[in-house]
Amino acid sequence: MRAFRFVFLPAAIFLLTPVIAAHAAPKHAIKGAIHANDGLTVPMDEARIITFTQPVATLFIGNTTIADVTVIDSHHAYLLGKTFGATNMIGLDANNHQVMNAQINVTNRVVGSVTLNRGAETYNYSCTQMHCETSPRPGDPTSYVSTTETTAQQHDANARAAVASNR
Repeated sequence: MRAFRFVFLPAAIFLLTPVIAAHAAPKHAIKGAIHANDGLTVPMDEARIITFTQPVATLFIGNTTIADVTVIDSHHAYLLGKTFGATNMIGLDANNHQVMNAQINVTNRVVGSVTLNRGAETYNYSCTQMHCETSPRPGDPTSYVSTTETTAQQHDANARAAVASNR
């Protein structure tokens, strides 16, 4: 009888482990995206196409200041990282049943970014091999952000005026 216990118990554990793991592990409803800690990671100011393993009818983003999503079809969506932070995305099927709940992590872009530190203030730039342009981020000085926005608005207004004068 004792030998039976030693053979039966390990065999039962071996056979039941996949069943227990299947019920305990969360099912991922997203594939083809960058995963980090069971969530999605997207750099700030970049978009990713995400693919759902189950049809999704409705998507919600917890904090639309951090990320945004646009549905392409029932199996695909664009995910846009707007500003640094973390939020979540909930997907519902056609019967309004939750089919997914994923954490969204928006990170700072590392490639092509330069951060200049002047005392306690930071100034961020997006750079190529030829030149750098201002690229304010949360935490940059207000004057730097407003100057960059004013310059961009002026540039846009000049471009619109040039197009209008060429018509």
